[in-house]
Amino acid sequence: MSFDYVYCAELIDQADGLLITAGAGMGVDSGLPDFRGPQGFWGAYPALGRARIPFEHIASPSAFKTQPRLAWGFYGHRLNLYRATVPHAGFEILRRIGERLSEGCFVFTSNVDGQFQKAGYDEQRIDECHGSIHHLQCLDACTNEIWPADGWHPVVDEEHC
Repeated sequence: MSFDYVYCAELIDQADGLLITAGAGMGVDSGLPDFRGPQGFWGAYPALGRARIPFEHIASPSAFKTQPRLAWGFYGHRLNLYRATVPHAGFEILRRIGERLSEGCFVFTSNVDGQFQKAGYDEQRIDECHGSIHHLQCLDACTNEIWPADGWHPVVDEEHC
């Protein structure tokens, strides 16, 4: 069975708006590792691979209490990586399609990497269901506020995370 691109284009032409739902595949195509897969995760973080620390253990609030230096190293490295990554051409293609529609486009993503914002999408039309690595918040629930991480430039020991 072949995919009918013409039919898809016709349906999009008839639409008022475009809802983009995206997960890890969008980031992977820009060169980011797939953190849910052990190969991508351990490939990006050899120190964590050697220690056999699974993604779920280091990507959790409890890691900041039990292994704070490692947790900050992991998140700091990811933040630096996401900041340096250039969104692939697919982001622009989808944005341009949405711009031609009367209601524009909306994004619902499980990604925390901020690539849609970096690609020029309206931030008010992006829902990041897992939050964003580009923000900081209090671990002890001292406030419900979050802060932009713009001014934080972590220095990370790449060898040891």
